[in-house]
Amino acid sequence: MTSRINIRPASTSYHSPDPHGFANTRPSTGYRAANPDHPLERIRAVAKQVEDTIEIYSQPLRPHLPTIGRFLIIVTFFEDALRIMTQWNDQLWYLQTHRHFYKGISHLFLLLNVITMLVASSAVLMKRYTEYAVIGLLSVVIIQGFGYGLMFDLTFFLRNLSVIGGLIMVFSETMVNEKKSFAGIPSMSETDRKKYFLLAGRVLLIFLFLGFIFQGEWGIGRVFMSVFGLAACTMVAIGFKAKWSAIFLVILLSVFNVFANNWWSVHSAHPQRDFLKYDFFQTLSIVGGLILLVNMGPGGLSVDEKKKTY
Repeated sequence: MTSRINIRPASTSYHSPDPHGFANTRPSTGYRAANPDHPLERIRAVAKQVEDTIEIYSQPLRPHLPTIGRFLIIVTFFEDALRIMTQWNDQLWYLQTHRHFYKGISHLFLLLNVITMLVASSAVLMKRYTEYAVIGLLSVVIIQGFGYGLMFDLTFFLRNLSVIGGLIMVFSETMVNEKKSFAGIPSMSETDRKKYFLLAGRVLLIFLFLGFIFQGEWGIGRVFMSVFGLAACTMVAIGFKAKWSAIFLVILLSVFNVFANNWWSVHSAHPQRDFLKYDFFQTLSIVGGLILLVNMGPGGLSVDEKKKTY
């Protein structure tokens, strides 16, 4: 007699060799690895290699960047104070004759400007009471604009916006290092204050190039500087590759400054000498602001910072 075997049907729940669906052969719509042979990827690889090389060889200079940047920003104020003292009678004559200042007022105006510029610039350089020194220098920029009747001159206005941008970068660096809160500023976190000041400084620094475009005669060199300079300025303003764009602008402005504002080659009696000298030192001030940007980075309100998040 054969034995009867009761075979039960298999359970509907069975073991799957791929319970999580990793073996799904359907094409994925997500991220795919970049093709290293693609021309764009090759350019990115070369750019990354160049960035790494510059980063390595610039390390010895990095600790000195804040001091260099600060000095270049305030050197225009030292030069301006020295010019007023050495041309005291000419300055008085201009204010009294063309700006209709009374004698006592013109003397007081020049004296206050000289004292403020010397004291505040020294304080910025020595990193003492920097926030108050920056406010003092900002007031000098504004008061001189109205006092000499240049506030509504477009080139002067745009250049001084860039100088103000450099001073704001000094102010931002002070907030980063000292982490103080200042009276009159709405209550917000230190990080928020820093990123808003850095944004303002970045945007104001680029106005120098707008002034450059609006003045002078056009040529091949001018077109080259305008196109590449504006592209770099836009990248600085939005904070995309801001450090490298700022380095490019530092090099471009330095070369331009030496060849275009070479006041030392003009005779001391020529009236153009003072204008070239003024432009030369103001451009140095803007270069200093860009160097501080290279040192600190673009801040939280920038494409570079957002790329780290996403």
